[in-house]
Amino acid sequence: MDEPTGRHPLHHLGPRSGKGRRSSHAILLTTAVSLALGVPALAAPKTKPAPVAAEEAPSAALRQRIAALALKQVQFGSISLLPVRFEHSRLAGPFEDGGRTLYCVSSHMRGRTFGKAERPKVVMREDKGILTVIDDEEACTGQRSKPFGELDTLKE
Repeated sequence: MDEPTGRHPLHHLGPRSGKGRRSSHAILLTTAVSLALGVPALAAPKTKPAPVAAEEAPSAALRQRIAALALKQVQFGSISLLPVRFEHSRLAGPFEDGGRTLYCVSSHMRGRTFGKAERPKVVMREDKGILTVIDDEEACTGQRSKPFGELDTLKE
């Protein structure tokens, strides 16, 4: 106790009638019951799931193979008589979709139409090192993509 005033040093926290201890016991009891019942607001934070093995960045050789396969597709100008060029190319993947490892390639292609860029897009599936083009553009929706400079050149 503080001698000159006759007050306890923690008098501003409330009376010493024990209500403070009861309220702290009530908080501890509420927390323990909430944790036991599995209330998510007070439960320990859930750990992030382990990343899928397919989310590793593709090697430079694989990126070259993906670019070569994309350039063989009609929508990427494989049969165009006019030279085309690609800008702002993007590669999404690898990612898992229904047990498949997929890659998505998209770009802005200029040259076949005057003044307006086309937006070609292709989805590829990798199975045991073999790349095949599939018709499933919806699988790419919402996937994060990265710049894909292997396509940003003049197609000959």
